[in-house]
Amino acid sequence: MRIWVTSVPVDDQDKALRFYTSVLGFVKKTEVPLGEARWLTLVSPEEPDGVELLLEPDGHPAVQPFKQALVEDGIPFTSFEVKDVGAEYQRLLDAGVRFTQPPVEMGPVITAVLDDTCGNLIQLAQRK
Repeated sequence: MRIWVTSVPVDDQDKALRFYTSVLGFVKKTEVPLGEARWLTLVSPEEPDGVELLLEPDGHPAVQPFKQALVEDGIPFTSFEVKDVGAEYQRLLDAGVRFTQPPVEMGPVITAVLDDTCGNLIQLAQRK
C-alpha cells in the first residue's frame, strides 16, 4: 500500500491552480469536470508519476470551521519537502507570498509556514 493522492481543501480551484502552479511550481496532472467542481490534481515536476495533490473544493460545511481553527492556531494543513527552505523562503517572499513563520530549525528539520491564499497554512520542510 502507498499514498496515491492527498488533498488540500481550497476555496477556489482556479485561484488555487494559479497559486500552486505559478507560484509554488507544481504542474497540473489531471483535470476532470465534475459538475461545478473538478477532479484537479497536481504533481511535483521532479516526480510527474509521484503522489498527486488534489485541489479539493472546501464546500462541505465542516471544512470551513476546521480550516479556520487550524489557521487561528497557526497549524499547517500539510507539509511539502524542499531541498533548501532558506532559498525557497526567499524565492517565495520575492514572489509576494505571505509567511506566518520564517525558517526555523526544529530538531532534524528546518521549516517555514506560508499562507496558500486559499484558506490554508502550508509548511515547507527540509531534512537536515
